[in-house]
Parts: sequence; structure tokens; C-alpha cells
Amino acid sequence: MLNMLRPALNRVLTPIGEALARTPVTPNAITVTGTVGVVAAALWLLPTGHLFAGAAVCTVFVLADMLDGALARVTGTTGAWGAFLDSTLDRVGDAAIFAGLAAWLARGGHQPALAGVTVYCLVAGAMVSYARARAEGLGVRADVGLAERSERIVIILLSTGLSGLGVPYALPVGLWALAVLSTVTFGQRVLVVRQAVGPGAAKQADQGTAVPGTAVPGTADPGTGEGTGCPR
Repeated sequence: MLNMLRPALNRVLTPIGEALARTPVTPNAITVTGTVGVVAAALWLLPTGHLFAGAAVCTVFVLADMLDGALARVTGTTGAWGAFLDSTLDRVGDAAIFAGLAAWLARGGHQPALAGVTVYCLVAGAMVSYARARAEGLGVRADVGLAERSERIVIILLSTGLSGLGVPYALPVGLWALAVLSTVTFGQRVLVVRQAVGPGAAKQADQGTAVPGTAVPGTADPGTGEGTGCPR
């Protein structure tokens, strides 16, 4: 959903990328630095109950990490390795955020049930990303869904930050909403693949009918500016 804002965001990030291009900074260095910052903040601040500070610091590093794509486009260094590194380290950062939050809820927050929902959100989000990656390995484009990574990060950091400011029910509402949206998104992607490669698709192919959702592996991904090896 937030991919609709990407063109406007690129217009903001491109001048920054052009400025960074005049420095020794590389896109991969930005990717690694952003992930290290997110992991450090998530595993240090969130388990100790500093929810607002943890969400704020994670947000800063998540936004900074967005500069790697802008710099790569400006310098013409986009490629398979950068896409793989960015996507893989995104999963590491996501895991740290949910793990830190679950640790707080299970111990200091004394909400084991909500900690369980947090773990479920982590697993469901990973399955959403895996479904897209596996589909692309089959030549199917499965980037549909209500809760791609951008939406998931916004929901979890916003609800965590608001909870840290004392807003009632912000965290439970955010986590339960995220659990539902991630589940629906996973189902949407499974359905797309089913329609594209299932028995019905084979019959359509035999009849010479175009199968929806199919794509050539490795084609450009307009949602990320990278190759399709950068799943969300």
C-alpha cells in the first residue's frame, strides 16, 4: 500500500543520494549501518521498557537505511548482491524489533499473551516475505497484499512508540491488527501463486490462455528499484 508513496519518497531521497555519491560512503555500508543501529536499539532499549526511545531510534535507522537504494541508483551500482544484502538484513532488523518487544512483554510488561502475539507477528511477517521470494523463484509475481514490509514496520514502530508515551491500548491494537493483516497478506500471496501455477493454470496454459500473476524471474521490481531478489 505504501508503495504508492515511493515515487514522492524517491524525489526526496535522490538529492541526498547525489550528495552521498560525492563521499566514500557505499550503499552496502548504509545497509549494514542501518541494520546494526536497528538491532542495537531494539535489543537494548525495548527489552528494558524504553519503548518510545527504542521505537524512535529504530525509526531513525530504518529511515537512514532507505538511502542505500537512492545512492545505488545515483551511482549505478544496483545489482543482485545489493538486493540480496538489503533484503536479508531487513529480516534481521525485523526479527530484532519483534524479539526485543516480546522480551519486554513477557518479562517487564507481564503480558505473556501479547508476547505470544508479537512472536506470531514475527513469524507471519517472515512467511509473507518467504511466500513472495519462493513465488519469484517459480517465475510468479506475488507482491500483493495489505501488509508488506513497509506497512508492518510502520504499524509496529508507531504502536510501540505511542505505548511508550502512555497511549492506552496502542500496543495491543497495533499487534493484533498486524497479526490479522500479515495473515491476510500471506493468504493473498498463496492464492496468487495457486492461480498462477495450480491445476487450473496448467489447463489455461494448455488452452493458450494467459495466466495472471506470472513473471520472468529476475525482472525489475518497481516496488524496490532492485531486482526481484529483494522480497518484501
